[in-house]
Amino acid sequence: MRAIDWNHLRAFHETATTGSLSAAARQLGLTQPTLSRQVAALEAGLGVELFERVGRKLMLTIAGAELRDRISTMADAAESGVLAASGRVQEIRGRVCISATDTYAVHILPEMVEQIRGEAPDITVVITASNELSNLHRREADIAIRHQPPARSGLIGQHVRDTEAHFYASVDWIRRNGLPTRPEELASTAMIGFDDVGRFVGYLRDVGIPMDVADFRLMSDSSVVIWEMVRRGIGVAPMLREVAERTPGVVRLLPDMPPIVVPIWLVTHEDLHLSPRIRLVQRMLAEGLARTQPED
Repeated sequence: MRAIDWNHLRAFHETATTGSLSAAARQLGLTQPTLSRQVAALEAGLGVELFERVGRKLMLTIAGAELRDRISTMADAAESGVLAASGRVQEIRGRVCISATDTYAVHILPEMVEQIRGEAPDITVVITASNELSNLHRREADIAIRHQPPARSGLIGQHVRDTEAHFYASVDWIRRNGLPTRPEELASTAMIGFDDVGRFVGYLRDVGIPMDVADFRLMSDSSVVIWEMVRRGIGVAPMLREVAERTPGVVRLLPDMPPIVVPIWLVTHEDLHLSPRIRLVQRMLAEGLARTQPED
């Protein structure tokens, strides 16, 4: 097997990390044609395509993603050793993608990102807001804030704490409709449903709210959209307590009703545990999420 030039690997890794030939060339102090030739030489030497162009974007092929992951592990381990030996932790840099539900991405994460930027200004933070679980094996994110423990092998989970959700309505909605006093009364309200309304109905029935899928006239797959409708007095819906308590003009309904317990996990891939930037960002996220816990 022919030896692979490390400069070619470095050119590929920087291009894969930045997603741009021009950005990678600037980062490595090369001209774009030189970097392009190095990536092309690596592809020729390996006999596979590592990138494909989709419109104006440069996308990794399956082979390219696998190679990036292997090189990233080696590069992060080497970087971690150098920084630890020199004590230059302030020089940690690179890209970290954080995935979270849209609710957390909008209401909770910005404050923590501001702190990360203050402590590690050379880290590039990318936030992916989605209520679908990101595929950490395919590096759709580096760190995921989830409400369930990791179920697949190769993933490492840190249980930060449990939070809770309750039912809320706006002051205007209560003025027009009155204040419910029993769980079953919520069945006759303008309950806003989540996109997976069948699962939501099962929970409602378990807590004494007799509703069917056909009873919902308003639904969304976005918790942010649902919460905005609650805030505007359009209907009633559950929300995490730390988000609700930051929102003026909403009232918790049925305060004696048991809360919906929601765990908070930080999940990453085991191949990233040596990365100094991943470890730093995960530590700061854990500290920030612990601080957002509402006081009783």
